[in-house]
This record gives sequence, C-alpha cells and structure tokens, in this order.
Amino acid sequence: MYINIALPKGRLGKKSYELLKKIGYSCKELEEENRKLVFTSEENKVRYFWVKPSDVPVYVEKGIADIGVAGVDVLLESEADVYDMLDLGFGKCYFAIAAPKGWKSTNRTLKIATKYINYSRKHFEKIERKVELIKLNGSVELAPIVGLSDAIIDIVETGATLKENNLEIIEKLEDISARVIVNKVNYKFKNETIEKVLGDMKGEL
Repeated sequence: MYINIALPKGRLGKKSYELLKKIGYSCKELEEENRKLVFTSEENKVRYFWVKPSDVPVYVEKGIADIGVAGVDVLLESEADVYDMLDLGFGKCYFAIAAPKGWKSTNRTLKIATKYINYSRKHFEKIERKVELIKLNGSVELAPIVGLSDAIIDIVETGATLKENNLEIIEKLEDISARVIVNKVNYKFKNETIEKVLGDMKGEL
C-alpha cells in the first residue's frame, strides 16, 4: 500500500523531504531536476506531491494525500478538518501585529492589512475589537506606509523586513512551526502505515 505525502514547495518541503528520506522514504525521481509535481518510488511505496504551501491542507483534507507538512499559519488560516499529529520543530516564526514606529491605537475602527483574513478575524472577535480587514496577497508591509491600513498582521521570522520599512511589532501573537497533518478517514484505513511514518519521524527529531 502506497503512502501519499503532500509537501510544500520551498525550504520547508525540502527540509521535510530530507527527514522522510532519512527514515526510508527516499524517492530518486524527486531529487532529479525536473518540473514534475508527482513523484513515485515503487521501491519505498511512497508517492509525493509538490504543492503550494497554502494548498497542503486541502490535499490532505480531501484525502488525496494521507499525510502533509504545513505551517501552523497555513493550518489556522485554512481551518481544514485534519489531524494535527506532530510538531517538527522547524520552520519557526510567529504571528504578530506590526505598525509604523510611534503609532498609537485609538478607539476608532482599526484598519488591518493581512494575508491571513480568517486568523485575523478570529483574533479580533476574541478581544472584541472592531476592525476593517484588508486582504492582500503581496507585501503587506507596504499597506501602513502608504496609508492603506493602520497596521498589519503577518508572520515574522527575524523582523528584518519590518525594521527596513520602519515598522515595529505592537503585539506578538501565535507561535508557528511546521506540523505533520493527517487525513482523518485515511488514518483509520492506513493506520499502521501512517503510525509507522509518524513514529519514525518522531524518532529522528
């Protein structure tokens, strides 16, 4: 029986694959220079999908992939119905609210620019703060500089981009790291195989 794994394109996916390779799930096809998106190893009975990071929970929730690797930011935003099984301890960063240096909050409706609309909405509902959320897909740091928003919610790794754009962290929110997620139905049917992968990964961390 094959195990189907969705990996996010980029650094996180490469690091996750290195870990999976160590525990016996290498796939020569994936290591070659090509533009393929599906890679199969007959020998190790594994099939990998390279997908956009924000799409990983979709592939797992719909059962196309048994297992996936996604950051907590992606999971919280997607609100996907999956099992969050293992913290890989890498890909660390955090959600934060940032604004131009010296900015002071007032009681009026706050304008927040973000890529993370669902997460931001929940956060402000929880603290009962009136906000207008502005969805952006590109560099959210630009929004407060040009007056599109008062502040932003984004993920922060080092804070260098904020500093370069004269922004500062107003509040640190949720910690983020890479997680292994599992499809709920497939977990029942492929329990032994999936548990072995999770156990071996845990053993390597």
